[in-house]
Amino acid sequence: MRRWSLANLVSNAGTWMQLTVQNLLVLQVTGSAAATGLSLAVQAGPGLLLGVVGGAAVDRWPRKVTAAVSQAVLGLVAFSTAALIGLDLLSMPVLLLLAAVTGVVNTIDGPATALLGNDLVPADDVPSAIALGSMVHSAGRLIGTALAAVAVGSLGTSSAYLANGLSFVFVAAVIPTLKPAAHALRPDPEHSSGVKENAPSDGARAGLGYFMSRPRLVALAGITGISSLFGRNYQLTLAVLVVGPLHARESDFGLVSTVLAVGGVLGALLAGRLLRPTVRLVGVLAACGGVLQAAAGLSPGLIVLVLLVVPMAVVESVSDTAGATVLQTDPAPEMRGRVLGVWRSAGTAWGLAGPPLLGLLLEFAGVRVTLVAGGLLIAGAIACGGLRHRGVERTAAGHAELRRVPRTA
Repeated sequence: MRRWSLANLVSNAGTWMQLTVQNLLVLQVTGSAAATGLSLAVQAGPGLLLGVVGGAAVDRWPRKVTAAVSQAVLGLVAFSTAALIGLDLLSMPVLLLLAAVTGVVNTIDGPATALLGNDLVPADDVPSAIALGSMVHSAGRLIGTALAAVAVGSLGTSSAYLANGLSFVFVAAVIPTLKPAAHALRPDPEHSSGVKENAPSDGARAGLGYFMSRPRLVALAGITGISSLFGRNYQLTLAVLVVGPLHARESDFGLVSTVLAVGGVLGALLAGRLLRPTVRLVGVLAACGGVLQAAAGLSPGLIVLVLLVVPMAVVESVSDTAGATVLQTDPAPEMRGRVLGVWRSAGTAWGLAGPPLLGLLLEFAGVRVTLVAGGLLIAGAIACGGLRHRGVERTAAGHAELRRVPRTA
């Protein structure tokens, strides 16, 4: 697990180096801001359309081999991009093709690498392993963003892609040395789903049906979906708040971004203490995050905003980590890849719909109204869902009690 965490840290740093300069590269190649959005959509599209199929493939194929091959392919794509940039041969059609290939491979690589990390520790330690992965992700984001500025300034745009390619090679080299824990080597009869292995397309349909049959997973999807649509996109909303109503400098948003990342690390550390997180806990934390978002929208100055951003980032990180733990431990072991595939498709839909929706709200209602109304909507919707669920539970309990009462003549 230590080797895997180190590999993930290197990989996340490389990924964030590439993401930091990716939009700049598209602008350099095309000179069009619209083309930037198109490249992002092409890369995200396979996750929306093929996420469920990719998850089904992960359930069928050997996990270590799948993860190693997908990492190697992603490394090849990054090296190819770096070479094309260096030779001045990168065009928009080629860039879109590379983005599409990356998106397709990610539909398999995402669930494969997530579940591989869980296989390396005893079953009771899986929540802590997921929390550690969240912390590594946040730390890699900080390191990668900082390294990107240095690398691009001194070596050029291609250096970020070259570094990311090397990070993928490093992960692919580490994977064969990993030894799964005992629970990953044998089926768990207590969580068996009874679903037979079929072709990936059949497995995808089974995965979607399985997901929809699990109320906990459906509730988790609802909580995460509404939070993603009306919140979470702080790189957009808080940037507008800082340079707009707060009249701060653009460089001041760098402070806010750093605080968000540090809060994410702190939240992951706290989440590691959660042995059995529940969907109810995820809902409570997401509602608290909505209230804090509304308060941030009313911030009178930058200092108050920074003080609010810390608990916002911590709550979001704990909520996300707790949700990931439920998502990766609640399903039967042989269905977890498919469940993550369904989640990837849903998450891609939220990721594509959220920024345009918030952009429209920012345009017509202003940033303060967007943050306040969005935060209150998140908290209110989750509260209503919780009350409805409690009412359903009470009704079911009442019916069960009536059935136990013996009839009299």
